[in-house]
Amino acid sequence: MNHNLFGLFAGSAAARPDRAAFRFGDEEVTYGELDALTAHAAGMLRAAGIGAGDRVAVMVPNHPAFAVAYYGALRAGAIVVPMNPLLKGREIRYHLSDPGVKVIFAWHTCREEVTAGTDGLDVTTVFVAPGFFEALTAQQTPYLGVADREPRDTAVILYTSGTTGRPKGAELTHANLTRNAESGARLFGLTGEDVVLGALPLFHSFGQTCGLNALLASGGLLSLVSRFEPGLVLKTIDEHRATVFMGVPTMYNALLHHPERDRFDVSRLRLCVSGGAALPAEILRGFESGFGCALLEGYGLSETSPIASFNLPEAKRPGSIGLPIAGTEMRVVDEKGTEVPAGTVGELAVRGHNVMKGYWRRPEATAEVLDTDGWFRTGDLGRVDEDGFFYIVDRKKELIIRGGYNVYPREIEEVLYEHPAVGECAVIGVPHAELGEEIGAAVVLTRPGAVGAGELRAYVRERVAAYKYPRHIWFLDELPKGPTNKILKREIVAPPTTAS
Repeated sequence: MNHNLFGLFAGSAAARPDRAAFRFGDEEVTYGELDALTAHAAGMLRAAGIGAGDRVAVMVPNHPAFAVAYYGALRAGAIVVPMNPLLKGREIRYHLSDPGVKVIFAWHTCREEVTAGTDGLDVTTVFVAPGFFEALTAQQTPYLGVADREPRDTAVILYTSGTTGRPKGAELTHANLTRNAESGARLFGLTGEDVVLGALPLFHSFGQTCGLNALLASGGLLSLVSRFEPGLVLKTIDEHRATVFMGVPTMYNALLHHPERDRFDVSRLRLCVSGGAALPAEILRGFESGFGCALLEGYGLSETSPIASFNLPEAKRPGSIGLPIAGTEMRVVDEKGTEVPAGTVGELAVRGHNVMKGYWRRPEATAEVLDTDGWFRTGDLGRVDEDGFFYIVDRKKELIIRGGYNVYPREIEEVLYEHPAVGECAVIGVPHAELGEEIGAAVVLTRPGAVGAGELRAYVRERVAAYKYPRHIWFLDELPKGPTNKILKREIVAPPTTAS
């Protein structure tokens, strides 16, 4: 039996070839058309020598072309490496060289950064632009088969990072992603009649599993927007008659408080889904009241495919991340991995079909978070109540979540340290009313006045994706340190004039 993740989409394409799978502005792509396009993409890859287990990167924004490249690579038997189109050259180089990518599908507006990132690498670049579909069908011989893959074979490598070292590639298997998508489809009650508004980036695990794989497995329609802008999203929900919306808390806050919200008909929404960060209870209550539909909060990570737990329409609690999904277990443990009593704060651990195979070629990093019994240590602090509902208390890792995007302090600190005027630095999250957190950097200069905050901010901005650079930079004479000379970030507080 073939366990290729592509099979989720293939079943829907065979059952309803004439139904729309994607809508993007005025453009529609049917299941049958998408099936044919993936065959041409797979044919292109196989003609280039790509086979089972080879890595293919997809650096495409929210556009039907993402699905063509993604499913085309899977169909050919390749491992997909999704990449954020906002990455800069130095980041692109790492995301290609670490997994040994052989082909990258890159959005045409990223040409300059991709060219810089691939310079000197043995990588074939396929730029995706308007007319891409036509070029595929005109020039490529289709591969009509589906490469045979086993459940434990890696399907996707999602790059994530902690607070130390460089980003790590979480290996998600065909079984991981297939079962997680099926779980999501059941959890959200997705059917062929659903229209899901796709504002979440498809390169991210949340949008990829819940917004792409789960929906297309159900035969529904994914209505895409290129970026989240509350007015555009409300307009699209209205015009495309969306029934489901998936987003992060900052998106719900923006929709709830949009000044022209009442102009749009959102009455067809039956369900909204939140993840990526903690959802404030007041936003949950306000949104459900204002939009007249259920808003469910859940929890997951790239390493868990991503869904680990979720609230249910019939069983939910504000502030909770819900109950473990079917086939998975969650528990709260102490530093030794021993389960702690209900109500006690500890680290969340997850075990089940959703947990990754490991980090790409990083056995030691894998062993740090995944034990021999299959328990994955999430790095998040939480508790569980007497009824089995889980709650996030804090993040053990120093991860910053800015508007739903993950920003890892160590990565930004490394860039700051490259500036000759920076002696020491520490990157922290600064509370922000709309984004949840903003990026802040406390810096000790090699000599007073060696560089200004604006110049240093511009220096980092040129080297990392736009959402990562520190908007707030302030200078200190020294950073607080502990007995072992380790910087104590918990003692760093942004100046009042810096917070926003």
